[in-house]
Amino acid sequence: MTNQVQDLTPQEVSNGIAEGRYLLVDVREPNEVAAEAYPDGVVVPLSSFDPKSIPDPQGRQVVFACRSGKRSVTASLAAQAAGLPYDKHLAGGILGWKAAGLPTRTGG
Repeated sequence: MTNQVQDLTPQEVSNGIAEGRYLLVDVREPNEVAAEAYPDGVVVPLSSFDPKSIPDPQGRQVVFACRSGKRSVTASLAAQAAGLPYDKHLAGGILGWKAAGLPTRTGG
């Protein structure tokens, strides 16, 4: 069985968070997050990534996000390899998020 990672657009992710359907997991490093963060993201850095450290999504679907969309795919595949059904990521990362006009916050 091949693991797949589903691309979601910034608008789909933003809407899903607003509707309580998605939990955004930011896999960037703490220094990146401190400079600029997703408004509702949970930070689980890829450098020390442990799928078990992802908080319980409580019925929501986990969506991974990073800067440009590469590390989020890696995280999704790692989570799937650990037996978790986390197969979604934010295509384009925070760069795409900002390009879509969506808000970010500073100070991690």
